[in-house]
Amino acid sequence: MKGKLYLIPTTLGDIEPTATIPAQVKEVANSISEYIVEDEKWARRYLKKLEIKTPLNDLILHPLNKHTNPNDINSYLQNIYNGTNIGVISEAGCPGVADPGAEVVKLAHTKGIEVIPLVGPSSILLSLMASGFNGQNFAFNGYLPIQQDERHKKIQLLEKQIYQFDQTQLFIETPFRNDKLVQDILKVCKGSTKLCIAVDLTISTESVQTKTIAEWLVKAPLLNKRPTIFLLYK
Repeated sequence: MKGKLYLIPTTLGDIEPTATIPAQVKEVANSISEYIVEDEKWARRYLKKLEIKTPLNDLILHPLNKHTNPNDINSYLQNIYNGTNIGVISEAGCPGVADPGAEVVKLAHTKGIEVIPLVGPSSILLSLMASGFNGQNFAFNGYLPIQQDERHKKIQLLEKQIYQFDQTQLFIETPFRNDKLVQDILKVCKGSTKLCIAVDLTISTESVQTKTIAEWLVKAPLLNKRPTIFLLYK
């Protein structure tokens, strides 16, 4: 009998798992000793917080990030054919969503391996819930282009889609470029367009604010390097 591939959610910040992670996740993690992880150090720290019974040094951790050879991913699933359950852990939130874990999930489906997603926090859904924007028609765009000209064009396109399709547009940025992205949004978008900035979701410094571009221009936020997700709507 084949094992299963479990998608193990993690916290969005450095908080105790009990704050946002259901008890079922801990139960499943205690039944697994082999994981595919985005960051090995973070994964060990997180599993320790879950108080798993397996000694951390006995865990098998397969790295999955931008440095991983695509040919190695297939071997990561090998023990599933021996009846071993394997977990996938992202660096933050739900694996497979804006995360390299999607490659493992795609491969698992082609091999007929059962994939089981577990409930956990998602910055995409949490920010959408708190924004007041359209939650029936939305698009997550990941990272915007780094080059300023291309970024401006992308922001203009997203703003156009808001009005054309009545669609909320979500996107993220590498934290150290957050403030530059805010400047670009305020420069490109028209004053009546609304921007929601959701920062540090689920932790004590959480902030979710929705204002028009004109209102943000009065006093632009200083986000520094805090994890942030941005939403545009009309």
